[in-house]
Amino acid sequence: MGKIFCLMGKSSTGKDTIFEALKNDKVLNLKPIVPYTTRPQRTNELDGEAYYFIDIEKLEHYTREGKVIEQRCYKTINGNWYYATIDDGQIDLNNNNYIVIVTLEAYSNLLKYFNMENIIPIYIEVEDGLRLERALSREKQQSQPNYDELCRRFLADNKDFSEERLNINRITKRYQNLNLDQCIKEIKDRIRTIS
Repeated sequence: MGKIFCLMGKSSTGKDTIFEALKNDKVLNLKPIVPYTTRPQRTNELDGEAYYFIDIEKLEHYTREGKVIEQRCYKTINGNWYYATIDDGQIDLNNNNYIVIVTLEAYSNLLKYFNMENIIPIYIEVEDGLRLERALSREKQQSQPNYDELCRRFLADNKDFSEERLNINRITKRYQNLNLDQCIKEIKDRIRTIS
């Protein structure tokens, strides 16, 4: 039976970089789970690559059909943007292993939807000071840096990934991303022993 490896962690812990390294490893042969979103598609984005772009009516249709595995809503200045994992046939645990970046809440919902033994958490950690430095460095490169949002996310992450919530979701193994190559190697070794 296949596994879904769920990458998670606070912002600026390197999840996207680690995700790409794991997804592109031909030996691991992990299939990415492509989530859905109602947010507007950016100019450089292709539908079905990082996201499937849908409208709220289509999301409601999937909800009525019972195909929404998990969803979350972000209140933005442009209105509510929904992100969801949908049982659309892309997940075939009889034949494949998968990789996906999730929130702790999404991980919890995946556990409920699929068998617990098929969902494997990969929790990435970085010391808060270093994480804040990384986030600030990345934000400075934006054409219009939004430091308020950076601070909001930093503080929200401390609640969203509190020790209590990690314990409730039985997240015990943690991967320290102080050295990216070493962190990726450790995760790959773990995936090989499980899959």
